[in-house]
Amino acid sequence: MEILAELPKLTKAERSEILVKLAELDDNGWLDAGEPLNEAEKAVLDARLAAYDEDSEAGSSWEEVESRIRSRLQR
Repeated sequence: MEILAELPKLTKAERSEILVKLAELDDNGWLDAGEPLNEAEKAVLDARLAAYDEDSEAGSSWEEVESRIRSRLQR
């Protein structure tokens, strides 16, 4: 398919946006394919998403998180 050939050309943000849209189209079913989230886990995710919506600059980037984890593992 032409669409699949174009995916590597997209930015990481564009690919993430596509993943979200695909999940919405599939009613997010494939996200819970392994072990579905319980209500408490869903509440935590909803709260964190709401906090992100209020201030998207408040959190850490994946690169910062990964760096912290790697430095802790090297100790």
